[in-house]
Amino acid sequence: MMSTPRRHERVRASVTAAVAALVTLALPGCTAASDEARAPGAPDASAQASSTRAAGRAEAAPTPTPTPTPSYPLSTAPRTIPAVREHVPARGPGWKPTPDARVVVAPDDTAALSDEARLLAGELNIGYGAAAAPRAGDVQLSLDAGAGGGPESYTLDVKDGRVRINGPDQAGVFYGTRTLKQAVKSAGSAPEGTVRDAPAKPQRGLNLDIARKPFTADWIEDRLREMADLKLNQLGLHFSDDQAFRIQSDTHPEIVSTPHLTKAQVREINALASRLHITVVPEIDSPGHLGAVLRAHPDLQLRDTQGRAVKGAVDISNPASAKLVDELLREYIPLFPGGAWHLGADEYQALVYRDPQASFPQLARAAQQRYGPSARVQDLATGWLNDRADVVRPSGKALKAWNDGFFAGGVTSAAKDIQVEYWTGKENGARPPLEYLREGRKLVNLNDEFLYYVLGEPNQFTYPTGKRIYEQWTPLVLRGTTPVPASYGPQILGGRLAVWSDLSGAQTQAQVAAGIQAPLAALSQKVWDARTPQLPWSEFKALADRL
Repeated sequence: MMSTPRRHERVRASVTAAVAALVTLALPGCTAASDEARAPGAPDASAQASSTRAAGRAEAAPTPTPTPTPSYPLSTAPRTIPAVREHVPARGPGWKPTPDARVVVAPDDTAALSDEARLLAGELNIGYGAAAAPRAGDVQLSLDAGAGGGPESYTLDVKDGRVRINGPDQAGVFYGTRTLKQAVKSAGSAPEGTVRDAPAKPQRGLNLDIARKPFTADWIEDRLREMADLKLNQLGLHFSDDQAFRIQSDTHPEIVSTPHLTKAQVREINALASRLHITVVPEIDSPGHLGAVLRAHPDLQLRDTQGRAVKGAVDISNPASAKLVDELLREYIPLFPGGAWHLGADEYQALVYRDPQASFPQLARAAQQRYGPSARVQDLATGWLNDRADVVRPSGKALKAWNDGFFAGGVTSAAKDIQVEYWTGKENGARPPLEYLREGRKLVNLNDEFLYYVLGEPNQFTYPTGKRIYEQWTPLVLRGTTPVPASYGPQILGGRLAVWSDLSGAQTQAQVAAGIQAPLAALSQKVWDARTPQLPWSEFKALADRL
């Protein structure tokens, strides 16, 4: 028969345990302590109870203090420029760089993505693990051609203390690393969840006139890095004009100005651009804007019936003019390995005369000899453009020309594969953008109303502002302030901000860099996602300043 004191001891122990259990269940967000949650060196609860009973103690063993399970709010999209197009929120701590974190690459993708991985590791001040197996805290980059989402798209997953960036091509994975870099810089960490992102337009960038203002190689490379972080992928390089010719030439050294870029410097610029997934698009403008060439070759100068020289214009009826320009094209095509070439074709001043046929009878005769008795000078200019396109086309590069180099109503027309770089509706012969679109042509937007940064603000130009681009411009606004119908959107390939050095001394290089910073950020938002931005300008500008 059990004695009374021992029975009382068992009752007290049962009551104490029951009370402790009720307290545990009442604590929100808490669970019973596990082996992992116990403080280092704490004894096992069952062993402690057995020891107590063996010692005949009257009190039951105390229940270990419950350890809270972390509770996280639903995440929000990372703050980046341009903003990500889609973010699937999740609950979790997100990801931030730690001393043990690394950037690693899926084993099959090491050769393709090692540049992107090393760059990101350096920017985040973490290690680079090459093809090492990912572990907690790491960032893994990988390619998946079947991932979907289209060119330059990517998926960024933050889960289980890791980041995974995947895309169908190297550019997409690279843009995923830009998103991660900006997220960490803007908030200190990348939020939990999944980003799915892709550009609205395939061509996004900056156009730079280095002919009239000799920007240094270092300055150009700094702009490439700035562009890359904004997911911009195209740098137009206008390096010949009336004022100067700014790249070393082996075939015609007599035309090169001082200072100029050496070919070695150009190769370094192109190499950096390639690593940053930016295409450098060179432009040798012709048959106008060739004043620097004409100073060394005055025999090619176009003159009217009065013997007056036409500024910057070569005589396109003279076969020697075509020979010289084609020699330059063939020299520079291999120097620029990117996939596009700009042929210029704008502002051929013979065509601003009231009667080009009467003012330039040699051009009129050449046009009729080539295209028949009803041909005009504009047809000869169109033939010049097509002939230069024939020189470049075998390289496989996409071909571009300014919109005022395309003419209507002639007996011949510009080749259909030449993209229209639409900048103005103000020049003689320029046509509204709808005329080009209705012909089925593809256009790139360089609207001089919004996207022209002209040094010194001559000819009623004013410096563009980021606010105006952000709030009023879209890729559909090709001329003035009125958009074309949205149904033509697929024909509009994108847009570039253009720096023109008309009054080259009006700003220093540093002032130009500062002046284009906000417009370039605003442009990057609108060509990445043409929808109305979610952030008001003030918040967007504050984010741009922080990044």
